[in-house]
Amino acid sequence: MSDPISADSRSNVAEYSVSDISFALKRTVEDTFGHVRVRGEISGYRGPHSSGHAYFALKDDRAKLDACIWKGTFSRLKFRPEEGMEVIATGKLTTYPGKSNYQIVIDNIEPAGAGALMALLEERKKRLAAEGLFDQARKRPLPFMPRIIGVVTSPTGAVIRDIIHRITDRFPLHVIVWPVRVQGETTGREVSAAIAGFNALPAGGSIPRPDVLIVARGGGSLEDLWGFNDEAVARAVAASAIPVISAVGHETDWTLIDYVADMRAPTPTGAAEFAVPVRAELEARIASLAARLSGAVTRVSDRKRQAFRAAARALPSADQLLALPRRRFDEAANRLGRALVANTRRKRTQFDGIRLSPSLLKRRIAEEGRHVARAGDRLPGALSRLVAARRLGLGRIGRRLRVEPLEEKARAKRGRLDNLAARGDGALALADERRRRRLAQADRLLETLSYHSVLKRGYAVVRDGGGRALMHAADIAAGAVLGIEFADGEVKAVAGGGAEKKPSPRGKTKPEQGSLF
Repeated sequence: MSDPISADSRSNVAEYSVSDISFALKRTVEDTFGHVRVRGEISGYRGPHSSGHAYFALKDDRAKLDACIWKGTFSRLKFRPEEGMEVIATGKLTTYPGKSNYQIVIDNIEPAGAGALMALLEERKKRLAAEGLFDQARKRPLPFMPRIIGVVTSPTGAVIRDIIHRITDRFPLHVIVWPVRVQGETTGREVSAAIAGFNALPAGGSIPRPDVLIVARGGGSLEDLWGFNDEAVARAVAASAIPVISAVGHETDWTLIDYVADMRAPTPTGAAEFAVPVRAELEARIASLAARLSGAVTRVSDRKRQAFRAAARALPSADQLLALPRRRFDEAANRLGRALVANTRRKRTQFDGIRLSPSLLKRRIAEEGRHVARAGDRLPGALSRLVAARRLGLGRIGRRLRVEPLEEKARAKRGRLDNLAARGDGALALADERRRRRLAQADRLLETLSYHSVLKRGYAVVRDGGGRALMHAADIAAGAVLGIEFADGEVKAVAGGGAEKKPSPRGKTKPEQGSLF
């Protein structure tokens, strides 16, 4: 039998279920700590769960507090949690009855001061530098004369107006603006999407593809420029096939995009100066080079002309060159007459001394016949040897001759002939087109200068009976037959009176009586 006193004492204590105790504690904690700010270091962060929620813990040197961020809140965060980052979390404390522990449900999270941001920035900088994204070797030179410039910035700020104004002053070009937010939690995502979008534009499409990109924003605090320290922005700039100029903040402001970009400008206006040259300076330089070229050509021509004149002065004249041959010719001509007379006398003396007889002629004919016979005997052998020698030479030449070099040379000549024929057709077509354009221009000029266009505006041409145009009324006699040409035809008329008098200096006079019919 049980003790009655003990039984009564047990009956006076209220009984609670596990759920009652758990939910009572939950209400007490939530009512007491409805809204708190907790500072601590993120521990155990592995990124969002498959459900979209994030679970981790906040800790300091003596305690640890479980934390969670619901999916809807996580997408609105300005800063993403990272392992080891010291943050200030704002939210409410609650309990989780399923495990009998308490946690903070975070509504907002921010780094614990600029020191934390700088530490996070240094950590990102070291990681990206280790991957080689900051190497100078991968940076590309900017195009000297871009045709299209793409600008990634806010369309309503002063930055885009400064860039367009400076580009217009230096070298007017086509500027395409991709509007983005330059401050806030979506800055990194929008800027990286804009850079990738410019690179995705096809060459020759409806929207021209830029030759250089400018990512620009005005100055601000570290928190204001934090979107340009986003790792996604740095990787988008590194992956860009189009050279990128970074112009974020003032000269003393540095972000991750400044280290990755191909060129860093101290200000947005400086980025515009880096992107385009000064048109006036280029024109002046071209004019200077043209003047130098013209002067060099003139000086070379003068030197060549002087050298030619000096060489011409050193050469003897035609009279000097022909003086000695002419003297020799004159002397030979003088000796020729005397030599002919002396030679004729000597030949006559020799002829007179020769005694001619039939027996002498027969003997000479017989001797010449024997010479001819001996030569005839030697002729077949000599001819055979000559033919053999020629045949041997032709054989050697024939062995050296081949058809292939001739065919190769013929093919080369044929190709050159075809090329010249094609170029000739193109040249004829081009010349024909040029003449056609000149004819069209001349036709338009003729139409513009023709007096028929003047007639269409209400004027007329007066001619006399011989078809000569009359310029002055004084040239028309009374009763003269006139031809008046209008725009739509010509009519005949008879002059009924004299020419009108010129107006007097004091006023206009009335015309004399008379008219044209």
